[in-house]
Amino acid sequence: MYRIMFVCHGNICRSPMAEFILKDMIKDRADADCFVIASSATSTEEIWGGKGNPVYPPAKRELAAHGIGCEGKRAVQLRADDYDKYDLFAVMDSANYRNAKRMLNGDPDDKVKKLMSFTNRGGDVEDPWYSGDFSGVYRDIVEGCKGILKEIDK
Repeated sequence: MYRIMFVCHGNICRSPMAEFILKDMIKDRADADCFVIASSATSTEEIWGGKGNPVYPPAKRELAAHGIGCEGKRAVQLRADDYDKYDLFAVMDSANYRNAKRMLNGDPDDKVKKLMSFTNRGGDVEDPWYSGDFSGVYRDIVEGCKGILKEIDK
């Protein structure tokens, strides 16, 4: 079983994009049923009265442009008890990395990794909430997800 949690600040742009991109990438694999893929936020900014906001419309449009749906996804916050439920926490940037490790009460098993660490470039996935570059973020996430699958297939 491969249990992967993608993490970003609000869980309405990058991490849900990664969740649904990876789900799309594995759908035709023989071992597709061996994957648990989810996403969460380090903040509660997109969660009101216990209910998370849906995927941000420009992120949803970018996914749809590539034939990927994300209906029903709503923002949820990362929880300390998630640590034992997942094998990898793929975070989008340095701030997510610090916050996720704090929220998970550390990282004794070295499960928290930047998504771009699975590429030859490293670095952060920029936040399209500020940049508006959803197509660039899509490309970075695809590259990172391919890297995760390459690592799993070793």
